[in-house]
Formats: sequence, C-alpha cells, structure tokens
Amino acid sequence: MTAPVPSWQRRGYNIAAMRALARAALPRPVFDFADGGAEDENTLRRNEAAFDDIELLPHPLTGAATRDLSITLFGRRLSLPVIVGPTGLGGLFWPDGERCAARAAAAAGTAYCLSHGSVCRLEDVPRGNGLRWMQVFIFRDRAFTRELTERAAAAGYDALVLTTDNQLLGNRERDIRNGFAIPPRFRVGDLAGMALKVPWLWRMRREFPRITFGNYVRAGETADIATLAGRMASLLDPAMTWKDVEAVREIWKGPMILKGVLHPEEARAALARGIDGVIVSNHGGRQLDGAPGSLDALPAVVAAVEGRIPVLLDGGVRRGVDVAKALALGAAACLIGRPQLWGVAVAGEPGVRHVLEIYRRELDRSMGLCGVSRIAEIGRDLLFKRPVRNAQ
Repeated sequence: MTAPVPSWQRRGYNIAAMRALARAALPRPVFDFADGGAEDENTLRRNEAAFDDIELLPHPLTGAATRDLSITLFGRRLSLPVIVGPTGLGGLFWPDGERCAARAAAAAGTAYCLSHGSVCRLEDVPRGNGLRWMQVFIFRDRAFTRELTERAAAAGYDALVLTTDNQLLGNRERDIRNGFAIPPRFRVGDLAGMALKVPWLWRMRREFPRITFGNYVRAGETADIATLAGRMASLLDPAMTWKDVEAVREIWKGPMILKGVLHPEEARAALARGIDGVIVSNHGGRQLDGAPGSLDALPAVVAAVEGRIPVLLDGGVRRGVDVAKALALGAAACLIGRPQLWGVAVAGEPGVRHVLEIYRRELDRSMGLCGVSRIAEIGRDLLFKRPVRNAQ
C-alpha cells in the first residue's frame, strides 16, 4: 500500500512554493535571515531575474526519450548537476539541519558543502556514501584557516571551497530591521504571529541552548554564541591576497575550489595558481549590493578559463530550466543555498530531498522538451539569439 503524500509535499510543488511554506513555518526574523540580502537587495533580485533574459531554442526531433542527468566533477560522479551549497546556521531552521541536508544530498547522489558557520562541527557530518565539501575563509588568524583546512582533510572531506567575498560583513538591513539575534529574541510585535510558528518553536525548544558555531568552539570552552559571532566577525580580513590563497593551496592536497569569483581576471589568476575550479557567486546578494548577477558574470569567467577547469554557478537558481540555462552558458554545475534551507525549514531531511527532486524533475523535463539526452549535449547551440532590430 502506497503511503499518503504529506500535505507539505503536495503544496510544495516547486521551489517558490517551498519558499512560501518556509515563510509560513518560520518566525519572521529567522526567515528573513536566510531570505534577505544586502542593503536594497538589487543584486539578490538580479540573481533570479537574470535567468529571465536567457531563452532556450529546442530541437525536439532528436530522440531524447530518456535523459541522463549525471555529471563527473573533480573525478567523482554526481547524479545531477545540482549541489547543496554552504549556508550558515542550518541547525536554526530544523534540529540538526546541516546533517539533515547532508544526508538528503547523499541520498540524491550529489555533493553537500558544509558552511564554516554551521551549528554542528565539521567532524560531525556523516560521510556515508555522499560527497562532502568544506567551506573555509581566509581569516586574520591564518593559523585558524590552516586549522580548519587540516581538520577537513583529517575528516576526509572530498573538496575544499575557499570563499573570498567575505572580507567584510555585508550590510543586511532586514536583519537590522528585525533585530535578528542568535538565539532568536522576539519583540512584542513579533509575538502576535507566533501562534502559527508553534511547530517550529516546539521542534527547537531543546535546540536553542545548543545552537552555536560548532567549528569555532575551542576544546573545553563554554563561550556563548554571541561571543563566537563576535569572534567570527573579528577574524574577517580585507587585507587578504593571492599569497594567502597560495598558502591554502599548499596545505590542501585534494580538489580546491575558489568561491566568490565574478571578475574574469580572478578566474585566470586562480587557474595560474593551481585552483581546480571556481564558483561564480556574489554570496547570494548578501555582500556587495551593486555586484552583477551571478549568471550575468558567468560567460566572461567561462571564457577566461578556456575549459581548463570547471566553472560552477551559485545564485538565483530556482528552476530546473535555470540549471539548463547555466549549463548552456558554460557552467559545469549549479549550487543551491536558500532553496535547501527552505526545504530544511519545511520538513528537515525529507524537505531537502524534495527540493532536490524538484530540480531533478524540472531539469529532466526541460532536457526532454529541448531534445537533449545528456548533460554534455547542453551547449551554446541551445541558446536562442534574439534578432537585432534596427531602430526606426
């Protein structure tokens, strides 16, 4: 007998619907912490809007009766070109949220990247059969950068993601307006709507005392999360240079990926320094408001590396057809950040599985409608070029 489909799954029929369900489930400050961007949020909106400017030109008479969505990336096979990207404080949205997402990614046959700012420690994410990537920053305390890198190596992580667009904290004004804090503190105005958030409050009632930045806690330390957050902010370093990237490259022997690349010259410099891949990303519009949308910056970065290393895309991917558009422009795969948090917030591990299945289903359908059987067949010939009309 087939088990009944949960109500949230029926209602969460696409990524936008999952966002709406997450918004209904979470207190406003918690939802906006994930959903918001920097300042006027122009770059955040552009990340999604950029996909509307790209159109695909189907050629259906090619016999694409079945589609293979798998790719090989850094020598490992993924079942689809969608990777769970790093997002801080996953454990705030659902108990043990990071490990829920990691298990979901493993079940889907793709990679999971743990944020440096996870609630759990990097050693606590199960290896299982999944691919685990670890995000690190270049800190003022270079020894701590080395420590996190060496810990990731000792724990058997499959790749290192060095994020470089975090040298200062972005001005995230939604958090300022909401008075966002960890653990959450709710103002009188927030309490009126809290009756609808009881399931989240009940799930999290035992988690609040344990919510912390697990990778920043020292052995034997009892520092509260506010202290650790201050430590994190103090460690960010706008003085970092390519020499620091080179130092991490010397420590890490596996695939090393540079995240936060928008400028093609940075992509060339990364290639020259033995970086194995780059992620075109503006940090989800959470840092510099006024940076280009990730998809807008993608073609120049792809051209700069000349096919010698894979280029991944992070930012604004909300549909399977968005993945197809990014691949047609030269991306090897896409990362999803907010969508997996929405999945975690709605249903924990099953929620993230559902989100990944939405991308799989939509990408498969888009490929079939375009007449494409394999990911390798998605190229620039699939892009529609609008005719240039002379001005009258």
